[in-house]
Order: sequence, then structure tokens, then C-alpha cells
Amino acid sequence: MVESSEPTGAKHSTSAERKSDLEVIVRRSFDAPARLVFEAWTRPELFRPWWVPKSSGLTLLSLDQDVRVGGAYRLVFDLGDSKTMTFFGTYIEVTPPSRLSWTNEESDDGAVTTVTFEEQDGQTHLTFSERYRTKEALDRNIGSTEGLPEQFAQLDALLSTLV
Repeated sequence: MVESSEPTGAKHSTSAERKSDLEVIVRRSFDAPARLVFEAWTRPELFRPWWVPKSSGLTLLSLDQDVRVGGAYRLVFDLGDSKTMTFFGTYIEVTPPSRLSWTNEESDDGAVTTVTFEEQDGQTHLTFSERYRTKEALDRNIGSTEGLPEQFAQLDALLSTLV
């Protein structure tokens, strides 16, 4: 099991579990239609406000998203002292508004991330999965989902302004 800490006042809880030696799964529900939740992941003007956990102290310097199969994404973060960190990869599946999948190519440990959006009774049930090539890669990166509860609470706040 992967521990996750939920921000105070979060409407829905975020659950995370290590599904296997290669995969970690995070689940969360949102009070918004799948179409809007999907758009918040695929439209830069909606993605930018919620993706970086406020408590991290990081600043997103630039964001490029070409959300189509074969399209690329690139996020550059300011780490201070003129240092940056870049995340990038390629979209391998884009099925609005139900599924989004991309590669993480910034290191040899890069996972394939898949997000599914299932709408039911006015809510969207989101499943976020990261699948690594090796157990060792997952072991080295298991903390990569720690910010998701806060990010998802920020997404919740954004969605409440769009519904």
C-alpha cells in the first residue's frame, strides 16, 4: 500500500495502492462530468492552475501540450538558483472524455501513465495508473504519486468553478 495524505477539507478521498511490482494505482472521484475533468487534463489553461501542488514551492515555468496520439508534452519547473527540472513525453492514447495515456521520457525509469475517466451519477471516477518497466524503477519512483491528493484537491477547486 502507498500512503497518501489528504489535504484538509477535501471532498473526496484519494486512495493509492501498489497494484503489482510494476504498477501503482491512484483513485479519486470528482463532482463534475467526465468531459470537464478530461478537459482539465488536456487544456493548458485548465491544467496549469492545478497540476503543481501549492505546498511544493515549485513554479511551473512553461507548459506545452499537444494532446493527440503522437503529440508531445513538456513541463519545465523552476527549482530556484537558476535550476530547472523538465518532464516530457508523448501521448500514446487520447480518447475523449474517457482515457488518456502518455510516456514519461525524462529518465530511463520513465513509466507509462494512464488516466481513465468514468462518469456515473454526476461524478467522474478517475483512475491514475503508472506502470514501470521494472520493479526497481517503481521502487525508485514510488514517491511520485505523493503530491496527487493535493493536486486533486486543487483540481476539485478548479472544477467547482467550471460546473
